[in-house]
Amino acid sequence: MNTEDIKGFFASKEQLDMADYLTLEYYLECVGDIETALAHFCSEQSTAQWKRVDHDEDFRPKYGAKVINLKVEGELSELSYPVKHSESGPIHACRVTIAHPHRNFGPKLPNLLTAVCGEGVFFTPGVPIVKLLDISFPESYLLAFDGPKFGIDGIRDLLQAYNRPIFFGVVKPNIGLSPDHFAEIAYQSWLGGLDIAKDDEMLADVDWSTLIDRSYALGKARLKAEQETGEPKVYLANITDEVDRLIEQHDIAVRNGANALLINALPVGLSAVRMLAKHTKVPLIGHFPFIAAFSRMEKYGIHTRVMTKLQRLAGLDSIIMPGFGCRMMTPEEEVKDNIQECLQDFGHIKRSLPVPGGSDSALTLETVYNHVGSVDFGFVPGRGIFGHPMGPKAGATSIRQAWQAIEQGISIETYAAGRPELQVMVDGARKKQ
Repeated sequence: MNTEDIKGFFASKEQLDMADYLTLEYYLECVGDIETALAHFCSEQSTAQWKRVDHDEDFRPKYGAKVINLKVEGELSELSYPVKHSESGPIHACRVTIAHPHRNFGPKLPNLLTAVCGEGVFFTPGVPIVKLLDISFPESYLLAFDGPKFGIDGIRDLLQAYNRPIFFGVVKPNIGLSPDHFAEIAYQSWLGGLDIAKDDEMLADVDWSTLIDRSYALGKARLKAEQETGEPKVYLANITDEVDRLIEQHDIAVRNGANALLINALPVGLSAVRMLAKHTKVPLIGHFPFIAAFSRMEKYGIHTRVMTKLQRLAGLDSIIMPGFGCRMMTPEEEVKDNIQECLQDFGHIKRSLPVPGGSDSALTLETVYNHVGSVDFGFVPGRGIFGHPMGPKAGATSIRQAWQAIEQGISIETYAAGRPELQVMVDGARKKQ
């Protein structure tokens, strides 16, 4: 590219009507001349070519992606990761803000992802290292999306659960239980105080536990638990499947008594989630399989906050995400970023309930609460309830007892006295020390 060609892919915010653009934040490692590499980066994700022989045409002013901010963080001796590439020259780490005209793809999530993290982004000459850090949307673009039907407030209304976290539980063992055995374990946990008993993300419609049989058994068990406790309960059924079966699976589960549905959002695709969100009459809750495959590397791939934001845009009422602690191998600040993406203002789009999870129990509830900074989160133990030494009813009771201690400002160790469900958890932790 010559100097004039390069300039066509640079602009200032003041030169653009930002209502027509998404704003993209990238970390890039550029090889050779920085501005040439960035011009290629913008070209490849938008117009790709702007002139033909014997034709006077240049669509860059209307359709070209443009660099609107560049911060060169320094020169590197080598790329952060050994990616094969064709360019030569100095390597620079850069933070780049790009304005991309959304007229190029419209309010269609597959097309958006194709543009901002597709071939034109990850295969650009001179830019072998790419991480998409964030996307910001103008209100004019958000208006084309419905977002969650229920959101946090709708889930609270369904459960009549206010001023506290929502207590989920992943029925364990997650694979292998018959529908009736699964239902009995969930029933016990509901009696102990659990709000939502859920299928594991790996347990969907399988021969030995079909969705028809499992949702029927759990629907009956849920109603029985509601009658005995006087509290609303939720059975969260996993309907993840081939896309052409999702509506059918939704209808089966809801008809049988599932009053919320789990979907593995990234494996089925965000467009499939959006389709379900338009169809469903119950809360739709997303799980995070596949997310680490493109997010875990610090300087390559896509930041999890991007996918959290897009899942909320697609219509998930609650988003289960990698949580705090070493088990999930996710930095604390990244977990907080994702929680914030569920809760912050997003135009007319309702808030999604964040559910940070990973090896939680009554003993970790206060830590999660302090990290979140409010009661607007879901708490999702598995073994912490279903592996409790006294059984799942006691496991769920221990979670409620831990919350009572937090509400009253009493240490869990002190509050556990006279409460065997919580005491056995405290004693178990002491033995491991």
